[in-house]
Amino acid sequence: MGERIAGALSLAIWLYLAFGHGRFWRTSVALPHGVQPQRWPSVVAIVPARDEAQVLPRTLPTLLAQRYPGPFRVIVVDDDSSDGTGGLASAAGADVVRGSGPPPRWSGKVAAMATGVERAGEPDFLLFTDADIAYPPDAVITLVRAAVTNSLDLTSQMVRLRAESFWERMIVPAFVYFFAQLYPFARVNGTGRTAAAAGGCMLVRRSALVAAGGLAEIRGAVIDDVSLGRLLKRRGRIWLGLSEHIVSVRPYPRLADLWDMVARSAYTQLRYSLLLLLGTVVGLLITYVVPPAAVVVGLILGDHLLVVLGAVAWLIMTATYMPMLRHYSLAPWRALLLPAIAVLYTAMTVDSARRHHAGRGAAWKGRVHG
Repeated sequence: MGERIAGALSLAIWLYLAFGHGRFWRTSVALPHGVQPQRWPSVVAIVPARDEAQVLPRTLPTLLAQRYPGPFRVIVVDDDSSDGTGGLASAAGADVVRGSGPPPRWSGKVAAMATGVERAGEPDFLLFTDADIAYPPDAVITLVRAAVTNSLDLTSQMVRLRAESFWERMIVPAFVYFFAQLYPFARVNGTGRTAAAAGGCMLVRRSALVAAGGLAEIRGAVIDDVSLGRLLKRRGRIWLGLSEHIVSVRPYPRLADLWDMVARSAYTQLRYSLLLLLGTVVGLLITYVVPPAAVVVGLILGDHLLVVLGAVAWLIMTATYMPMLRHYSLAPWRALLLPAIAVLYTAMTVDSARRHHAGRGAAWKGRVHG
């Protein structure tokens, strides 16, 4: 009886996720339509960079080469780097600001972003972007068109992460899938309370940021993009979707690299609550592990109803993951591995809590935040 209850609960969860959770599985969330403005607003791109000498030569030129008709410049905030990041950025033609680390109660990345905002002056828009992000030449044009035409205070695109190594192909599509499940893009873009952004590419209306209190309002945020999305949605419209052409070049060749990426902020997402951690672990196991387990146990016990419950839930799970695999040009059979990947993510989340309680919690570029 217990097995059937678990199987039925898992199926109910997947029926809700597939048909009542903002169509989170859709990957065709493209930038809203935009027309050419009468006057092209001024834009300043801000790149927080700490020890980024390996990726900047590949990414910074793509920002500097933007074919934007209006005033546009790039500020790189060299956040106390030790590898010549600032010199490389300056030689490439960017405006470089050198920082010495975050003040008390500020997270490192948000402090670097704030340093860039101070240097930027009073442009119409701020483009917050990461050092590992490469842009097509018309990216800023399309972002500004969408923002101006649709009166958006925040226009953010989840960039296409690198998925070339074995572990990248296993983990990265699931990472984006889980993010979209947590923050369904349709709900983020609607009028409800759900808010988020993707830190690699965030075009922000400066006047809206000032009216909301500025970056000081999220100064201690580890998950700065989601915090910024929540801050700006309180007063205006925001938009979040997937990009095909804005890409991250940062490699994650080993499982340990991806593990650190997830474990860095997973426990922060749970507000450092052991109770929420327990609920998340149980929820992940019921949602992702029970369906295949129900099929196996049902076949062993000869329980046909249990097999059907597990198989239908597993089928729905697989179907919702396949669009993300197509987005990353990966084979559909990989969708069958999602339960195993979910177990990995569960372990990463538990390890995130362990690191926090051991004093090695959330960090940005080597700096651990309390």
